[in-house]
Order: sequence, then C-alpha cells, then structure tokens
Amino acid sequence: MMKKMSMSTSKTSLVLFLCQIISALDVPLDLSQPPTITQQSPKDYIVDPRENIVIQCEAKGKPPPSFSWTRNGTHFDIDKDAQVTMKPNSGTLVINIMNGGKAEAYEGVYQCTARNERGAAVSNNIVIRPSRSPLWTKEKLEPNHVREGDSLVLHCRPPVGLPPPIIFWMDNAFQRLPQSERVSQGLNGDLYFSNVQPEDTREDYICYARFNHTQTIQQKQPISVKVFSTKPVTERQPVLLTPTGSTSTKVELRGNVLLLECIAAGLPTPVIRWIKEGGELPANRTFFENFKKTLKIIDVSEADSGNYKCIARNALGSVHHVISVTVKAAPYWITAPRNLVLSPGEDGTLICRANGSPKPSISWLANGVPIAIAPEDPSRKVDGDTIIFSHVQERSSAVYQCNASNEYGYLLANAFVNVLAEPPRILTPANKLYQVIADSPALLDCAYFGSPKPEIEWFKGVKGSILRGNEYVFHDNGTLEIPVAQKSNAGTYTCVARNELGKIQNEVQLEIKDPTMIIKQPEYKVIQRYGQVSFECIIKHDSTLLPTVTWLKDNDELPDDERFLVGKDNLTIMNVTDKDDGTYTCIVNTTLDSVSASAVLTVVAAPPTPAIIYARPNPPFDLELTGQLERSIDLSWIPGDENNSPITSFVVEFEDALHEPGVWRYQTEVPGTQTMAQLKLSPYVNYSFRVIAVNRIGRSQPSEPSEQYLTKSASPDENPANVQGIGSEPDNLVITWEPLKGFQSNGPGLQYKVSWRQKDVDDEWTSVIVANVSKYIVSGTPTFVPYEVKVQALNDLGYAPEPSEVIGHSGEDLPMVAPGNVQVHVINSTLAKVHWDPVPLKSVRGHLQGYKVYYWKVQSLSRRSRRHIEKKILTFRGNKTFGMLPGLEPYSSYKLNVRVVNGKGEGPASPDKVFKTPEGVPSSPSFLKITNPTLDSLTLEWGSPTHPNGVLTSYTLKFQPINNTHELGPLVEIRIPANESSLILKNLNYSTRYKFYFNAQTSVGSGSQITEEAVTIMDEAGILRPAVGAGKGYSEILFATSPVMHTVRPTFYKVQPLYPRIRNVTTAAAETYANISWEYEGPDHANFYVEYGVAGSKEDWKKEIVNGSRSFFVLKGLTPGTAYKVRVGAEGLSGFRSSEDVFETGPAMASRQVDIATQGWFIGLMCAVALLILILLIVCFIRRNKGGKYPVKEKEDAHADPEIQPMKEDDGTFGEYSDAEDHKPLKKGSRTPSDRTVKKEDSDDSLVDYGEGVNGQFNEDGSFIGQYSGKKEKEPAEGNESSEAPSPVNAMNSFV
Repeated sequence: MMKKMSMSTSKTSLVLFLCQIISALDVPLDLSQPPTITQQSPKDYIVDPRENIVIQCEAKGKPPPSFSWTRNGTHFDIDKDAQVTMKPNSGTLVINIMNGGKAEAYEGVYQCTARNERGAAVSNNIVIRPSRSPLWTKEKLEPNHVREGDSLVLHCRPPVGLPPPIIFWMDNAFQRLPQSERVSQGLNGDLYFSNVQPEDTREDYICYARFNHTQTIQQKQPISVKVFSTKPVTERQPVLLTPTGSTSTKVELRGNVLLLECIAAGLPTPVIRWIKEGGELPANRTFFENFKKTLKIIDVSEADSGNYKCIARNALGSVHHVISVTVKAAPYWITAPRNLVLSPGEDGTLICRANGSPKPSISWLANGVPIAIAPEDPSRKVDGDTIIFSHVQERSSAVYQCNASNEYGYLLANAFVNVLAEPPRILTPANKLYQVIADSPALLDCAYFGSPKPEIEWFKGVKGSILRGNEYVFHDNGTLEIPVAQKSNAGTYTCVARNELGKIQNEVQLEIKDPTMIIKQPEYKVIQRYGQVSFECIIKHDSTLLPTVTWLKDNDELPDDERFLVGKDNLTIMNVTDKDDGTYTCIVNTTLDSVSASAVLTVVAAPPTPAIIYARPNPPFDLELTGQLERSIDLSWIPGDENNSPITSFVVEFEDALHEPGVWRYQTEVPGTQTMAQLKLSPYVNYSFRVIAVNRIGRSQPSEPSEQYLTKSASPDENPANVQGIGSEPDNLVITWEPLKGFQSNGPGLQYKVSWRQKDVDDEWTSVIVANVSKYIVSGTPTFVPYEVKVQALNDLGYAPEPSEVIGHSGEDLPMVAPGNVQVHVINSTLAKVHWDPVPLKSVRGHLQGYKVYYWKVQSLSRRSRRHIEKKILTFRGNKTFGMLPGLEPYSSYKLNVRVVNGKGEGPASPDKVFKTPEGVPSSPSFLKITNPTLDSLTLEWGSPTHPNGVLTSYTLKFQPINNTHELGPLVEIRIPANESSLILKNLNYSTRYKFYFNAQTSVGSGSQITEEAVTIMDEAGILRPAVGAGKGYSEILFATSPVMHTVRPTFYKVQPLYPRIRNVTTAAAETYANISWEYEGPDHANFYVEYGVAGSKEDWKKEIVNGSRSFFVLKGLTPGTAYKVRVGAEGLSGFRSSEDVFETGPAMASRQVDIATQGWFIGLMCAVALLILILLIVCFIRRNKGGKYPVKEKEDAHADPEIQPMKEDDGTFGEYSDAEDHKPLKKGSRTPSDRTVKKEDSDDSLVDYGEGVNGQFNEDGSFIGQYSGKKEKEPAEGNESSEAPSPVNAMNSFV
C-alpha cells in the first residue's frame, strides 16, 4: 500500500502561511516603535538553591529599550547588590548564588519594565522560590500484625517539599514492590491492601520520596508486615478505604488534569467501576489508572462539573461513593489585545476580553501606570474592555497593559499603539523561488508593511492583467493562494503594494513539479529460513528533483548487518533468519514530497528432518469441584497430553442448565502451568463446567462436564443496559432497554421498574413495574421535550442497585416555520449559491437534521418553451444556512424554495425564489451532413445545437484537404450567420478528400465542434488528381449559403463516395491454394470477406469470411492449373468491394530434384557395403555354432541385456534378435518407411508450399523442411499424391 509520509506539501504550506500572518503584524526594527517583551521567566519560578538564579527579561524596540526591575512592589536597585548583575543590552538578571549568595534571601515577586521614548512594556509578576527537599522526621514504627483476608494501609507521610516529591515503594534490594488490583499505591503515597495474603509477609516495605528539582531521594524507615492465618478465611463485602463516607467534594481548575480515587477493602478483591451521574464520561479524555481505582480526565472544562460515582463490587455486595466535582477557571483569553499601527489622523481600537470562573475583572494600564492616573490623551477613550482611539497623532504612541484577574490567577498582555506615516515596503525577498508539487496548494508570499495599511494586488507576469476569480484566494497578509496548482500556473508573479504615500512591487517565481510515485511496490513475501528474499521499489519522479530512498524495518532503521543489501531500486536480504520477520517500508523523499509503500516478510521454518509431529493437546480430564461457597467455587483438573507443543493456557466454560441448557459460555482463562481455578459465581444458576486446553497449534476438544452446582437466589446485581427514551409519535415516549439474561436475574420473578420525569421541571418520578419485557410506552406527553429515564431490575428477593438516569425525548412533530430571507447569488452559468435565515429551534419541534433546497428549471430563455418540470433536491446537514446549486443549465429561469427537516419530516416551504442563469457556450451542432459531391463542389447541411445555452451569434466552418498519405493541407475558415442551415462550397479540387470542423458561437464564446470528411468526385476524363495545395488557391474557393442561392436548387451529379476503399489486391498462388492480400483505407474495425470463382465461369461467387481485421487470407482446396477471379469486400458497407483480380494455380508436377539414390556410383558403393556386412554375419554365425554354449552365454540368456531386446513396431526398429556387439550401432532405425512414401498435408491459413514438388515445403514460420527431417511420416498417399524413389539413407537403415 502507498501512503503519504511525514508532512504533506499542503500542510507545510499552511504552517508557513500561519507564520506569515504573525510576522505581518511586526513593525520592521528600523522604524520607531514602543518596546515589546519577547522573552520572560515563568510566573511561578522554582529555582535550584545550589545554582545561580537567572530571571529572564528580553525586549525589542526602536530606540532600543532600557530596563528596570521591582521586587515585592518597590524599585530593585541592582547596583547596590554585588551579587546581582544585568546582562548587557538585556534586562535579564543573574543572581550569583555559587559565590556566597543564599537563594532564600532572594525569594520574592519580581517585575521587569522595558522603556523607550515611545512607551513602556512590563513583564508578568515572576515569583521566585527555591526548591526544598527536607528530611523525613524520625518515628518509631511498630510491626503490623494482620489476619489473612483483612485490609491494611501502610502510611508514607512524606515530608513537604517544593515542588511535591514523587512517591514509590521498594524493598531493601531497590526493587519496586509489585502492585495489583489487591495491592496498590494511592495518590497520597500510601500503600493499600484490599486484603492481605500470607505472601505479603516481609520486613522491608520502604517508602521513597524523589525530589526532582534537587535530584535527591529520601527514604522512610522500613515497615514490617506479618500475616497470620485463620481457617476458614472469612469473605467480606467491599468497604471503602479512601475516600471515607458516602460523599465528598473536589474543586479543579479548567485545563488541568482531574484525578479521582476510590480504593476498597474486601474479600474477594473488589472491582472498581466509575460513572457520571446524569451524563457520560468524556470519550477521548477519560483514562483509568491504578487498576481502575483512579479516574483521570485530562483538559477539564466547566462541562465536566458534576457528580462522579465510584462503585466497588465483589461477589458479596457493593459500596459506592459520590464525588461532587466543581471546575473553576483562572482567566483565559477570548480576545487578547494586539499591537496597533496607525497613521496620523486614523482611528483604531484595543480590545481585551477574557473569561473565567468567577468572571475576571479587567483593568487597563498605560506604560505600566494605571490608566486612571496616566497622562491624559485626548485621542483615547476607555470603554470597559475596549480602548477607542480617534484622530491619533504621533504623541499617542504608548504601550497599554490589560490585566484580567480573579481569585485563581491573572493574565497580563502588552499591546502598543504606534503612530507612523510610512510608504509601503515589501518584506519578502525579491525573485523568491517557490516550488510546488502539481495538484497541491501554492502559497506565494507578499509580506508587507506601511502606514496607512497598503492595498495588495497580484499580477501574472511583469505586464499581465490583475488576478481575479475563483481560481485564486487572496489573504489579508498579502499571500496569494492557488488552491490546486497546475503546470499552467508556473511562471512569474508580481505583487504590488500601494498606499497614499507610495507604491512598490516585487516579483516571485513559481515552479510546478511532477509528484513522486512508486510504480512498482514491494510485495508480501513468505520465505524459508536461511533463504534469500528481495523487495522491489521502483519510483517515478520529477526530473529536477533528487529523490532519496530509505528502507525501514518495523518503522525503524534497518539492522546494521551485512546481510542487508540496499540497491538502487530494491532491498535484498541474504541468509534470512527468524528475526528478519516483519514489515519492510520503502520511503522516497524529495525536497517537496514524500511517498512510501510497505510489505510484510514472513519467515517459515524449513521442513524438519525427521519431521516432529505437532498437534493440538488432548482434552483435560478428571474435573473436580471443591470449596463451594455462595459466590465462588474451586475447579481442578488433570491436563491431557500436550502433543509436542506446550500448553499455554486453559479455558474454562460453564453451562446454565436452569436458563440456557446446552449453551456453553466463557468463564475464565488461566495459564497453562495451573491446573486449578477459583471461579466467581452468580446467584440462581445451575452450573456445570468444562475445560479446554490451548497450545500454539490450537484448542483441544472440551473435557467431559463436571458435576452440577446450583447457587442460591439473590436480588439482581445489575440493571438493564442500553436504556433509551425516544418518542415514536408527537405525544408519546417509548422507553426501551436491553433485558437481563437468564443467569443475570439472580432469582425467580424478574421484573423491571420503569421511571420517568420531565427534565428541568420540578416533577416527581412516575414509575411502573412491568414484566420481563424490553419496552414501555408513555402516552400523553408534550411534543419533543427532554425526559429523565431510568430502568431498575427486581426479582422476588429485592431490587438491583439504584440505576443511573439517561436523557431521552418525547416524539417529534413536523416543523412549523419555513426558512426566511432566502437569497440567491448566481456565481456563473452553471452554479449558484443560496442563503437563508435559520428557523427558531423551538419551531423545529424535533432534532434538527438540516435543510432541503428544492429547485427546478422553469424555462430556457433562448427557446421560450416550457417542458416537464423536474424538481431537484439538495440536502444540507446540520444548522447550515447556505449551499451551492451545481449543474444548472445556462441562460435559463429557475425557481427554488427551502424547507427545514427534522426526524419526523419536512416543514413548510419558503416562498418560491426566481433567479436566472447567464449565457454560456453552446453545445455542438446537432448534425453535419455533406451531400451532392461534384467535381469542384460540396453541399453542407447542419442542425442548430441541441443546447444553445444563449443566443446564437454565428457559426464557424473550418476545412482543409487530406492527401493519400493522410497529410493535412492549409486550413480555411469561414464565418456563417446564425440563421443559416446550409452551405455550398465551390471551386474545390476534384477527387480530393476534405476534412471539415464546424461549431456555433454565442456572445460568451465558441462551443464544441463537430467534424466530418467528404470527397469530391473523380474527373470522368481520367485526369490525374492534383497534389494537396495545387491548382487554385484556397482564397479563390467560392461558397454560398442557402438564402443566397437560386430559389430552384441546382442539380448536381450524385456519385458513390470514395470513402472507404480497398485497393492493391495481390495474389500468390500455389498448386491447391492462394494467398490473398490487400490495402484498406477507412474506419477501424472493418470485417472483411473474400469472394472468388473460376475465371470466365457464370457460377455464383463463393464467399469466405476473414477472421478479425487482418489484411490477408489463404484460399484452400483450389484445383491445380486453373485460372480464378477474386475480389475483397467489407461487411456492413453496401456494395463496397475492391476491383477484381485474376490469378492461376500452378500445375501438379513431379519433383525435379536429382535423387542421389538413382546415381550408378552410389548404387555400386551400397552393394559393396551390403556384401561386406553379409560376410561378417556369416563368420560370426560359424564361430558361434563351432564353440557350443559357454557359461557366459548362458548368463546372457538368463539375464538379457535390455538394450538388445527385440524392438517394438511402433518404435520403427527391428523385431528380430540381434547380437549386441554386431548390431548395437544400428539399434535405432529410421522412422521413415522404406518406400519413402509421403502424404501431403492440407494447407491452412499460413504461407506454405512455395517450393517445387513435395520436398520443397515451408513451415508456418517460413523455415525450410528438408528431405531428411526425421519426422514420422504418415501412410502412403492416395489419389493425386505423388511418390518418390527410396532414399539411400533409409535403404541402408532398412537393410537386414
């Protein structure tokens, strides 16, 4: 798969654009300006008492500012303290602690002031406090003696430090103590035991406090715990160890992390669950820590206030605690004041708006002095959180401070007013080059400054026209955005900035690059261990960009191993091992973009020798139940054979024979080293258990079921889930829930208590008890009002715990009001934008789903003809108040209306709004026909465009000749009035093909064109066709439109068009077949046929269909020595054929090859060889009979050599016995019969048999088949097939 990596081009451009917005507000440092604080220490500054204290204060301004400090509200004279120095050209203080100073002596509140002739800026109040890491107070710790199963809390009580220390528990060996649901550390550092076990006995529980600021760790004295056992161990219901009581409160500040904790004691160990009363826990900001004992909500806001309930539950019961959380807020900005640059006489405002809980108070200062006692400025007026400036002068320059504070903190912001008169300047470097990947946004910067604020214009090229339109986006900071840059957008762009004091311009360059692509991606591979594997990564990129290819394994660098070989476009891994298994990613980076593709490598083991058989384990057996309690039981078993693969786990399942007989459900899973499990039970269930063993191969068959165990009844532990309240009619509320399953009922007589009340109304709960169903309908409710709903389970033994409430709504009704103030803005001939005012929410009477816009075409303004109205509908989701109407027809009148939609349906329609679309370009003419060809003229007829899209102004005809080689001649253009429908072109060249291009125009422009071709007829006198461009010049061609011609239409000769045509038909004939070929000019995909017959015969033509669009065909089955006529035609073109051609097949001739077997000298030589062989055979026969039978010969008879056995007839070899030594070289005889008779094969569509006689054959690929081909020949030929003399080679192979 391919994916984009790191930061895309568009995201990079967006970041740069945001940076440009910020920098555009800065005044260039060479201009006069008040001070601006650029860097300062944090408000709460905790310092290391062993190091020098550095309090930062940096500022810029023109002239450069001077600095001063206050400490605890009074002037701090640094010249009088030898330990304090100020950095040159800076306001940063350095307090020398390492040379005798004491950090405690410099605790306090510090504030820095930066001042020049145009104003003064002040820093935050910086509170300096040295960190503290005090020692633990000495105390005598007594050993803790605890009974098994009881709870225990080990207190840490760390010393109070600054900042607070980090707490953790370890033993004497500095190993962290293991924690679990049973044993865990609280937020206060104490160690809590929900119940102690014998293994908790130890003497080295040690609490450590780590002070990060001073990098020190303090240790508490070890605590001893001794657990004594009593039999039996008593189980206990949950009890909360922290927090105590049933309720508590918590205040947290907005933006902080909210931590709520509940730790409970009990046996079995309780499980903690958290809910928010009347709401849901925030989905993406909620985390559970410390085994769900701590609820963590990050970035809290006022909406997170409410009651949070923790519920601790075990098999014996539950307990809960409600924490009421209130979220307060230190001040935070809504609108922070921004620097203001004005020219003399201009107006402006500084706005300072903040929020918080409680609401913060706003106060203003001027140059660090409360504005009430600051020097008067007639151009300034304070109005609460706003300062209004009117007709400012240069003396109005100052720095203003806004302070927003409440009991939880404060905000302080500096913003200056700088009065300047400056001509425009462009801050972007000249001729800056921007490079962008095609189809990505392009952002061209034009950072500027001037006072008054300059106006910015962009031009394409140095002298191009101003850029406008939907293709560009112009930002306030001067940036030009091209949302989708194409190759055509490349070039030089000019930015012009002007105000009343001057004008300046700057040029930048834009280059568009092709995107980088991976055209051959790495593929998934499975490789055996110790093998070799290769991944490909072939890329395509812009030729001007230099790509770098990087390979990763599992999103990390490749191992530093010489087995990994990285090539230009591949990665090869030699001698693969198991650790090479993983995902390999090819990343291609250029300076502008990045792409990647990944593939997985799976390493498998080579087949083992000998193979070890691995299998699923055998099922466990001998299940036994012990330790029966009301809510728990112990199950033990004996494992079956693991079959060469260790058992990794055991799965325990249960069956409830009382409620779901035959259905087995998951109970628990334990490690494969255990053969016993303590199982939690539910009341009123008839249990039986079975166990399944699991190894790497798979799961075993289930064991035989255990004996049954029936638990006692109890009240329900839980309530139904998925409770909802949704009305189905305007006057009802349908309450639904997911019923409890049988084993969740905990007893007989399961019912539900359904309760409801109207939200935000002081009503009592209305309740009803229903049977074991899943729905209840409340009738007579108001339309679409919120209700609080809850459903509680109960049975014959009592009620489940109090359920939580959910918010539902009664039924919806149709909306009552139509949207108002519907406005339509026509953007272009096919697109319009519609606006409307939202309807009041109360009139929606349901969940607002959106708005529907109905629009339809009333009539075309060009034809004034009405047609069937087809209404179109566009739906805009949510509370949207505008939308785009695409696909409109140009030059038409439309109507539309808008309706609001809720879950019930649509409301009334707004009054119909009429709007019209402007003209567009027309469609192509409906047809173009060319008729009446003569020697020098053609008649053109056409139909008006189907969609004129406006008022037609004219037609344009362009035409040019085409010669035999399809070359185009000069182009002629003719403009024709819009009311014409035909045209006669005269003075054309005879027998010449012309191509015509025809389109229509409106005032907007030209529409798409239609093309056609035609040919003037050939001169009857047989005059040769002139070349393209010969004869008369095209300026002399005459034409006339139909109204100009005579009332009686002229008579022209009609001839068959010469297009398409088949020419140059040629034949190549043999004895019984002929190859026909031709040339074709015309449309593609023509289907040809060949007609032929005996020349001079009156018989009908025979017709053969040509497969495909080939330009050759082989006629077979012809009579040798016969003259034939042939012609070629095209299917579907009536009467369209080539001219006839005549050919003659060759006569049947005997082979004229001189056979070597008929030569006298060869016959004599063969006779001598035969005589010699006969003499040798006779000598061997005599010697064999003379010696009798030898023992060796007997062995040869008993164990015959397979190479000298009689050979089969179908092998073409001898059938009689032959001696191995004498005849072995002649073992394999020729497969050609001795009479050399060959049967001639019939011809097919290939080119064959251009040689003379039978021996001169050609393969289908044109290769020669020799006389001694070794091919197995067929039976002797019959009829007209000729035979030939026997070959001497065959004769020798056949000799006995």
